[in-house]
Amino acid sequence: MDIGDYLSQLLVWVEQNIGIPIPDWIEQGLREIDFDLIYWLIRLFAPIIVTFLLPFVLLIFVYGSILFLHIYKRRHKLVDAYSKGFWDGARTTLGTFWDGHGKIWHGFEIVGLDKIPREGAALLVYYHGALPVDFYYIIAKSILHTGRRMHLVGDKFLFNVPGFKLLLQVFKVTPGSVEEISQLLRAGKLVAVAPGGVREALFSNSNYELIWGRRCGFAKSAIAAQVPIIPLFTQNLREAFRTVEYGQGYLRDLYERTRLPLVPIYGGFPVKLRTFVGDPILYDPNITPEDLAKKTQHAIEDLIKKHQRIPGNIFWALLDRLSPKLS
Repeated sequence: MDIGDYLSQLLVWVEQNIGIPIPDWIEQGLREIDFDLIYWLIRLFAPIIVTFLLPFVLLIFVYGSILFLHIYKRRHKLVDAYSKGFWDGARTTLGTFWDGHGKIWHGFEIVGLDKIPREGAALLVYYHGALPVDFYYIIAKSILHTGRRMHLVGDKFLFNVPGFKLLLQVFKVTPGSVEEISQLLRAGKLVAVAPGGVREALFSNSNYELIWGRRCGFAKSAIAAQVPIIPLFTQNLREAFRTVEYGQGYLRDLYERTRLPLVPIYGGFPVKLRTFVGDPILYDPNITPEDLAKKTQHAIEDLIKKHQRIPGNIFWALLDRLSPKLS
């Protein structure tokens, strides 16, 4: 009895004993498949597959070794962090991991890191990519190079994702009401927010449009706490990860009805990522929240216009790793 006959009998058993009806065309198709030929082809091409697979596996080990060295290089910082507190050590360890990942995979760097204050409060406002990997790296840089922790404003759905609770607690992620953000800023904290949120992440594209609508809650918080707003933008962020554009009209309507982020995301391309920190927008007692929100939006749009190729192109973004002057 060949494999096809065996599988056909197995399907009959499933139908008789479990009660799941099996269409006749499935059984007929299994009988017509030449499993001996498939087995022969697998044996024929296995050496070729292994030949290409082993270098890939070796490359993973090489990059894993590089990542380990990045972490080991900062062993003294890790020891100091754990001596101060358990969760400080955990944050520094993960910060070291993500900092190494950013350097290896994206050649990540920040231009204007000195504009983020080492003391005192500020509200960081940024463009939201399909996946905000840039801010994972920014948080890591802040922990390792300035010693400051940031409080992040995250979408409410994150707090319902299984297993995320501890991560969100340790890295100070909050749903971020206007009052809560104002309190954090008054306490001298750094707070980061992407006003476009999940909507911008899923439905912006390689043209890097900001999708803020009329959101100005972040501006109300900055005015209430009398702190500056610092705009940020990461070059080539949409070329690292993208959302599938097919059927976006339907998916956009579905999101507006359910708030479920069901748009497929693809990518992970090792493009050059470079975050630009804009000049702080200082507190002005005479400005309205709406005008401050528009001023912030224009500041980020200026960073995009100055530093981003429009529309974004994955090929050129990859070349940026080899020759930053192409940017």
